[in-house]
Amino acid sequence: MKNFSNAAFSPEVIEIMTGALKVAVASLPEPVHASHVNVLAESILRTAGEGERNIVDMKRIALLELQLMPRE
Repeated sequence: MKNFSNAAFSPEVIEIMTGALKVAVASLPEPVHASHVNVLAESILRTAGEGERNIVDMKRIALLELQLMPRE
């Protein structure tokens, strides 16, 4: 996971990010891999850091980034 140690979010934004991560993970087919969850979480953190506060948009961006991720 990338370094987000300097990131600071209000409790409300953390709640929004948590919701976005939950719905994004829930939309993935089983089995869900930890690496996929990490990509989603990093995307949501980055997107929130850029000012996004809409759960649907955060989820959509995270899932698009996951699709664009190079396959191993």
